[in-house]
Amino acid sequence: MTNPFEREDGLYHVLVNAEGQYSLWPAYLDVPDGWETRLTNENRSVCLEYIETNWRDMRPESLKRAEPAKM
Repeated sequence: MTNPFEREDGLYHVLVNAEGQYSLWPAYLDVPDGWETRLTNENRSVCLEYIETNWRDMRPESLKRAEPAKM
């Protein structure tokens, strides 16, 4: 059985949670509680590019508020 998160031929969503963390999610699975859909029914490479472009600071929101980014 292949990992559903690694299938190149599948459709995916991009999810984000309240902490601003992103996830690649197989489109056939229900979106888990606490996550919102940001991009729907795209191929894996489009979703990964979206995540790379939009998730610039990997720290959770709670940590960003406690410790601003050092430039």
